[in-house]
Amino acid sequence: MPLPERDGIPPSRVYLPEGPWERLLDFLSERFPRMPQALLLSRLEAGDIVDEYGVAQRADTPYQARRWLWYYREVPDEVPVPFELPVLYRDARLVVVDKPHFMATTPSGRYLRHTALVRLRNELGLSTLSPIHRLDRETAGVLVFCVDPAYRGRYQALFQAREVGKEYEAVARPPAGFEFPLVYRSRMEEMLGRFLMHEVAGPANSETRIELLSWLGDNGLAHLRLEPLTGRKHQLRVHLNALGMPIVNDSFYPPAPYDENNETRAEESFQRPLQLLARAIEFRDPVDGRTRRFESVRTLSCVESGVPEC
Repeated sequence: MPLPERDGIPPSRVYLPEGPWERLLDFLSERFPRMPQALLLSRLEAGDIVDEYGVAQRADTPYQARRWLWYYREVPDEVPVPFELPVLYRDARLVVVDKPHFMATTPSGRYLRHTALVRLRNELGLSTLSPIHRLDRETAGVLVFCVDPAYRGRYQALFQAREVGKEYEAVARPPAGFEFPLVYRSRMEEMLGRFLMHEVAGPANSETRIELLSWLGDNGLAHLRLEPLTGRKHQLRVHLNALGMPIVNDSFYPPAPYDENNETRAEESFQRPLQLLARAIEFRDPVDGRTRRFESVRTLSCVESGVPEC
């Protein structure tokens, strides 16, 4: 890479395709329409956008297709995530943390510095740290990182081969007369042009085992144990919603009506976290053969209070 990591944040890159642009600025303005042109110009003038040789680009640089440019992404209005990120385990190969709700795993969209990856790289001084798997920003719980890039592929292969046991907890309100335990299967695909997933006809590609842990008082809320046997994006949220019991405080499932003029949703309150927790993860270490099991020490707020306004 022509740019080094900066403050725990690796550089981003953008590919220059074939097109009609005469100047680099013309392409960048079209590629990043939400970035004010004044800000884009200032970054070019400061030499913050470089080619594969580290040569700074300028606003009047002629457009040249079929190459990459490198830059540091910035989120000037990023909202700080005011929660701790405790380390559950650390050795020469792995770092395991207990991620809080509202914290993204890696930089994306509106979230950059206040993400688990960037925070851990800075706090632990581990520039090569990378996640082995992901948790949704809204989901709390066990999250595993690899320290040494030489071992990353071997750990990631465990997830791809479904050789990792994952246990989640959730709080939802089942329909009257609902019977546990059960295994739910469906075919999930990403909604065209949207961040969300939905169920479609066809052979199942997602599977979840659901069992009742306890009823929370007399308000109809149930504390559930979930075992995803596959790892589709938003799988647990989609499955519980399909069963008529969306997870408490889920702002995406059921999906809100889509408004093409307003693709953003209201920012969630830190006071109403999604009631979904990655409780534990277990696997046989591909390096030394030991059984590894890591468990969250967090408790869902609805389980603590037992009230629907949790």
